[in-house]
Amino acid sequence: MTNGTLNFDPPTYNGNLSSLDENLIYYSPQLLINNPSKNENILSSVLEQLSQCQSFMFIVAFVTESGLATLKSHFYDLKRKGIRGRLLTSTYLYFNHPKVFRELLKIENMDVRLTDLKGFHSKGYIFNNDEHHALIIGSSNLTAQALKLNYEWNVKLMLNPNDKLLIQIRNQFEEVWNSANSLTNEWITNYEKTFVQYTAKKIIEEEVAALTSEPTEQLIISAIKPNKMQQYALQNLESVRLAEQQKALVISATGTGKTYLSAFDVKNHNPSRMLFIAHREQILLKAKSDYFNVIGGHKSDYGLLSSTGKTTSAKYLFSTIQMMSKNDVLTQFDPEAFDYILIDEVHKAGANSYRKVIDYFKPKFLLGMTATPERTDEFNIYQLFDYNVAYEIRLQAALEEDMLCPFHYFGVTDLVLDGEVIDNATVLAKLLTDERVDHLIDKIEYYGFSGSKVKGLIFCSRKEEAQQLSSALNGRGYRTVALTGDDAVDKREVQIQALEKGELEYIITVDIFNEGIDIPSVNQVVMLRQTQSSIVFIQQLGRGLRKHDDKEFVTIIDFIGNYKNNYLIPIALSGDQSLNKDNIRRKMKDNSYINGLSTINFEEIAKEQIYKSINDSNLTELKKLREAYFELKNRIGRSPQLSDFIVHNSIDPVVITKTFPSYYEFLIRIKEDVPTLSLYEQKVLVMLSAELLAGKREHEVILLDMLVHQGSTSYEEYRCTLEQMNYMSDEKTITSVIRVMDLSFFVHAQRAKYGDQPICILKDNQMILLNSDLSTSMNANAYFKELVLDLLVSAREKAKDYVKNSPLTLYQKYTRKDACKLLNWESDESSTMYGYKSKHDTCPIFVTYHKHDEVESSIAYGDEFVSPSIFKWFTRSNRTLQSEEVQKIIMAEENNIDIHIFVKKDDDEGSDFYYLGCATPNKSSVQQTFMTGKNDKEVPVVHMDMIMEHAVEHKLYNYIKAQTQN
Repeated sequence: MTNGTLNFDPPTYNGNLSSLDENLIYYSPQLLINNPSKNENILSSVLEQLSQCQSFMFIVAFVTESGLATLKSHFYDLKRKGIRGRLLTSTYLYFNHPKVFRELLKIENMDVRLTDLKGFHSKGYIFNNDEHHALIIGSSNLTAQALKLNYEWNVKLMLNPNDKLLIQIRNQFEEVWNSANSLTNEWITNYEKTFVQYTAKKIIEEEVAALTSEPTEQLIISAIKPNKMQQYALQNLESVRLAEQQKALVISATGTGKTYLSAFDVKNHNPSRMLFIAHREQILLKAKSDYFNVIGGHKSDYGLLSSTGKTTSAKYLFSTIQMMSKNDVLTQFDPEAFDYILIDEVHKAGANSYRKVIDYFKPKFLLGMTATPERTDEFNIYQLFDYNVAYEIRLQAALEEDMLCPFHYFGVTDLVLDGEVIDNATVLAKLLTDERVDHLIDKIEYYGFSGSKVKGLIFCSRKEEAQQLSSALNGRGYRTVALTGDDAVDKREVQIQALEKGELEYIITVDIFNEGIDIPSVNQVVMLRQTQSSIVFIQQLGRGLRKHDDKEFVTIIDFIGNYKNNYLIPIALSGDQSLNKDNIRRKMKDNSYINGLSTINFEEIAKEQIYKSINDSNLTELKKLREAYFELKNRIGRSPQLSDFIVHNSIDPVVITKTFPSYYEFLIRIKEDVPTLSLYEQKVLVMLSAELLAGKREHEVILLDMLVHQGSTSYEEYRCTLEQMNYMSDEKTITSVIRVMDLSFFVHAQRAKYGDQPICILKDNQMILLNSDLSTSMNANAYFKELVLDLLVSAREKAKDYVKNSPLTLYQKYTRKDACKLLNWESDESSTMYGYKSKHDTCPIFVTYHKHDEVESSIAYGDEFVSPSIFKWFTRSNRTLQSEEVQKIIMAEENNIDIHIFVKKDDDEGSDFYYLGCATPNKSSVQQTFMTGKNDKEVPVVHMDMIMEHAVEHKLYNYIKAQTQN
């Protein structure tokens, strides 16, 4: 865009780097829409530009609390950097609630003004930067629906600061801004009065219109009906019974209507008698009410058996496990007294009391319900229900189906005092200083809540902390109470009622509210303890996820200190159980996996603390892998294959084979009873695990699959197969594949590790044959063949993460050896590649962005991103403009050399680098300079700007550039 004229064609590069056009680093105009199915939304673009701007200007007609919440942590980070902004909004149609204006006042680095322009309906986001300005203009107001879900059209433009269109837009903004009112407490008080009057008048008008309008049809109050997901579950439960199975398990996230689902099923099944078992009377009372709403009948059909209710003869009996497991109570019942028995929170069923009751009764159908079937005591819940999982919906799917209240999660930084992070690992005396209480109050007030009054739960790690924190907050004017396991159930119920009624603002507790508690009106959950378990994390987060008329969303505030288990937070929020560090980092960089209106936000320092935890943690220790293995084994009722881990979203198989030479050796290590393999067979599995399983190039997998099933294949048949599948099928690529499979690509030590025999051989340049020893093993050892085929299935599934018709996939991670292999080098030269190497018309460049302090100055190059499109790169030291290797790179285009850029944040990421695409040197930027070498001697070095073929994706760009906090 120049001179105020839109140009929808992206700027093109004329090939003359000495006259590089600045427009190369600008994006072309782009249409922004919300596409939930692809996890794409307008909010991501707003956040991208906020992270890069030096100031911002928003002009929007409407603002909601939920919309503002999506940006609050980002505004906080901008404040820390000294970046300010302005927001221009309106009083149009009294859409904006007075409370949102009070929330806006909390954002200290944003000036807000209100216009009373009639018909004010503008929606624009302007981000200012010295080099360029970004505009997002279209239909989206500052609401969560507009930024994440609604079908909206917006255009993103990157403009020169002197662009005429930009000047016009800024002038319009300033004109309205200068005539608008400043947001103050006094202004809000006056607005509140007129807002109440307007709202009251509107309600009356709507009621009058409803009374005077001609009814077109009779109003029918329909009975409670199952939602779409419950209908699906009910069909599955009926299918289980039709298959003559007597047990089933339902896994359903907290707040998704498990109780109503079971009531619908009982209504459909129509048993002569039913028993509902839970561990708390409050759950039974709510369940009894829900069942009556669904099934109906006489009140006398519904009975309670607990410490307060002694009914035993009701058609629908609701009993605590504590009461039913008593000998004198249990033996009152005939074992076949109930046709249908339902156990709530069935993950507790490993306890003796539950087993006693389950073993005693002989129902026609037994249903178990839980949100968290995973166990740490190795009791197999799945086996208890004959592995019949009739229905499963976890947090992500429940949010997508709009079954839960949306949440805004904020990972905030715990207090830093005198250089020390004050968190719950700190001694109690420091934990409850005035400074930390002030810090807590600052965060809960800043991030706020949805609704008229705060109704919050605060989770602590110690009883003493809960009690003293309650006292401290009460001294500051809050109404709180501490509840611990020492408090009687009756007292807990009274305080829960007080919170529901608004008589209390916070209940402060340790772990007693992790499950089995139902307080739908909770609109703020505060976590003042480290995450020890992803299960407990979700349980506590789930306390606020039930829908309620008095809240649009729930605020989750998680205080993050220097905890070694911080890595569990992205695992819990994403549900990613792969134990793959890079997967977890990706979930931190990109939170778009969260569905619906919910958002995940981390203050910058808190985010870096989590990255540090990921780097420092040992996710592949035998204990974790063993637990995940047996958890999956329990679920599927047999020893898992590698592919089972993928199907059931468990450990990434590559994680197992990076820790152990092969899956077979892992099974031996955890003492599973497996058939014996020969030493050669074991070495073949080591090779396939190391070189094929990750799926970075599927060519080898396809070839071996053909050979296992056919014994041999012709070169031409293999080439045609690749071509038909849209894979690269040129001679260089196939030659590289053969060199990998006959082991000639590898160095001697690697070949010995892989069995020193080719997996396959190319005979007379025509036929590709399986090695005879390997072929014999395949035919003679069924277990070995099963392991190989399973590995191939897993590799093909992993290969879906990589593009078919390119050797390298943008933003995937590769080692130096991977680069040698995938760029079709004859052999593995990774040990002598160091930072870069030019060979076979390619030049891979590997950069560790943040060097450790102990790296000597002679190799601590100043490589850095100037922008997402320009990377300033340094050659090795002791190189000049005349050096042959330097000239090769400078003249890469003329020499037909493809330069590939690989970058990792720091050495804590291991040996894998993100692939950022091809680059071309800007010849006009090439300079020879000096750096300090050994003995403080100056040595020559050459640096130049590499122009990236693809501008680096902004989340990865920000991640790489950010310095990890130590």
